Formats: sequence, structure tokens, C-alpha cells
Amino acid sequence: MSRNTDESSGQSGHGDSEDTAHGGDDGHGHGEITPVQAAAERVRDLGTEWVDRRSVESVTINRIAGRTLAEPIDAPAAVPERSHATMDGYAFDASEGYPYELVDREVFPESDPPSLSPGEAVRIFTGAPLPPEANAVLKQEEVTVEDGRLDGSPTEPGTYVYERGSNVAAGERLFEAGERLGAKDAILLGDLGIEEVPVTERPSVGLLATGTEIHEGRHADLDSPMLAGLVDGWGGEATYEGTVPDEYDRVRDRIAEVADDHDVVMTTGGTSVGDKDHVVRALRELGTVLFHRVALRPGKPIAVATLADRDAVVFAIPGKPVGAHAVTSLVARPFFTGDTTLPTVDAAMTSDIAIAVPGFTYAVPVTLADGEAMPLGHADSPLSVYDETFDPSVLSSSTRATRADGFVLAESALSAGDEVAVVPYPVVER
Repeated sequence: MSRNTDESSGQSGHGDSEDTAHGGDDGHGHGEITPVQAAAERVRDLGTEWVDRRSVESVTINRIAGRTLAEPIDAPAAVPERSHATMDGYAFDASEGYPYELVDREVFPESDPPSLSPGEAVRIFTGAPLPPEANAVLKQEEVTVEDGRLDGSPTEPGTYVYERGSNVAAGERLFEAGERLGAKDAILLGDLGIEEVPVTERPSVGLLATGTEIHEGRHADLDSPMLAGLVDGWGGEATYEGTVPDEYDRVRDRIAEVADDHDVVMTTGGTSVGDKDHVVRALRELGTVLFHRVALRPGKPIAVATLADRDAVVFAIPGKPVGAHAVTSLVARPFFTGDTTLPTVDAAMTSDIAIAVPGFTYAVPVTLADGEAMPLGHADSPLSVYDETFDPSVLSSSTRATRADGFVLAESALSAGDEVAVVPYPVVER
């Protein structure tokens, strides 16, 4: 079965083949193995090309999370438009000296402030606009008022004042075209008085699971629900397009059909070198394979292709679920997000980890507690898959490995006590 060879089974399999990450053909017509970062950057550039061709729609700012901005946004006005108080207290011109005559007014956020004559102060509340002559606020705890005259502690101009234009200058460029927006961006846009923004249409993604064992219902499809969640978190729209058995013509034709209906096709399984691994061969017939296999374990046999006749991109994902998540997060994610960076948290390894095959990047799942990273799958962890040498093949099939908090990217052996950079899973899932 296509899911029973190199990184291709969600339920069983022989694991990674023990090849190295050097360039050149592997004897199966698959070409060189691409470094992970190079693959991610190529996919990011492919995503930029895709965005440049997409249509534009307007969305309200309560629906911008995960959307890609189609046009730059400049501030239509200064923010704040008027200086206002950041404390309850008294407003006055601090360049003058105490005492100040207290005018018989109170200024609230909804008020129009009065004009002040030299030597005058006015009671003011947080968020209220300052009188044009005032430049400071003395908070009420530091004020003494006797016979209508105000005295208090020394105060400099600008004290407890949110000054006009100090947040945003009129005409300032705040958002660039191609920027991926988040929920927090609604705050600034709303403050600018912008209620709708132009964004590119969401990429439509068709999910297609290959494998006779999946098609016949003998094994569960563990990958498609996970991939749908990733795509939706990255701002795409995922649609499950079912399964196809390990028959070349049917695999090829079904990929073509899904590509006719979607911008992106994500297949699972059938990406390796077994007799029934038909996906990459089908992609070569239908379009252009940009690369096949990356130097990542687990997750190596991913393929990325373009189908020019259908204006579609295909990500052929290996079938083992943990490896599928790792390689999709590291390689396919930049197509949707435009971002190859991976924010990390520092931790200390709890155990020694040996590496069997040099030349690869290893995604080692870890749990985090008290500043320590426990490799989930190590014999010392609650999931005992390997003793010392990291085993990506078996681990890639272990659904319990998804209980990790993140992963460490390692290219050489790790020792207990080593400081490592952990990529938390939420970083790559949005």
C-alpha cells in the first residue's frame, strides 16, 4: 500500500529509508533532497506569485484575522486627533507656575473642552480632550485646592497627556500590501476610523486522501482533518474531496479533477518510492514538480508541483500523521502565511538524543515543563518509542506524539542539559 512505505502510513510502515541528504538522483527519478529552509522559501515565493494573481474583496475589520491585505493602508488622519488626559485630575499649562485658578467646569470624554486663560486649570477625567491651552495633567491625588486655587507637585509639560498625533501621524504608512492581518490589527484600524479593508480572496484548498486501505475504509484517514485545521488557521478554505485507491489512472484523474475546482490541492499518501506510490508520477504528467523530498525527518517525501493548465498548486503530503503535520507546517505553511520564520522558546533538554543519519533536519517532538524539554517518544518519556537514537519512522506513526507542546529542529545529536529552541505548535498552526 502507498502508506506502508517511507513516511507514507498513518497506521503502519517501514519508516524512512536510510539515505543521506546529498544531491543527485536517488535511483527512482526523484532528484536531490531539498534543504528545509530552501523548500520553505521557494513555497513562500510561490505563494507571493499566487497572491498577485488573486481577486480582491472588502471585508469588515471584525473578519480580517488571517486575511492578506491587497493594498497598503495609510493613516487618513492623526491619531489621536486631539490631545487627551490619561489620568483623572486637573489640566493646565505646566509652563506656568502654581497656583492656578480653578475654573467652574468639568471635562469628560464626551465634552468639548473650554478655553483656559493664563493661570487657569480645569477638572478633567481620563479620556477627556484637553483644552487647547493645556499641556499637562496633575493627577487628583497630588492636588490641593483651597479657595478655588490649585496647588500641587511639580509637573512637566506632557505629563499624563496622550498628545495629538503621538500615536499615528496623518499619512503615515501603517500596513503594506501582502501583509497578513491578525485580530489585533482591528484595534488600530478601528482607531483610524477604517471599517473595511481590501483583502485577496482566500485560497481554496481541496484535500484528497490516497490509499486503497483508506478508500476501502480499512484504515482511518487521520491526515485530512488535521490538514483542514492547518489550512483554515492559515487563512485558506479547506474542502474534503474524499479518497482515491492506489491505481495510477484514478490517482492522476482525481488530482486533475480536484485541481479544476480549487486553487490548491493537498494530497496525502503515495509520495514515496513504493510500487503503489503514484502521486509524484501523476504530478509529473499533469504539471511541473518543483521539488520532491526535503531533508526533514519525519516528513521527508513531500512534493510540491504546479499545474499550469489548471492554475493550481499541489502539495503532496506523506501519509504518516505526525510527519505530515511537521512537513506541512514547515514547508507548506509559507504559501499561505508568507512567513518562513519560527518564533521559539528556550528550554533545556532532559535527555540525550542521538541522530542516526546525518545531513537531515530532525523535528523532535517535546513536552515543556519548568523550562525543560522532554523528548516525547524517548524511553524516559510517557511514550517510549526509542531509547537514545531518535526514530522518526515509528514516531511519525504514533498519534500520541501529538500530545507534545512543540518540537526542536536538530541537525546533530543533543545532550541532556543542552539549551534548545523549541517551536511551540501554536506558532505553526496560525
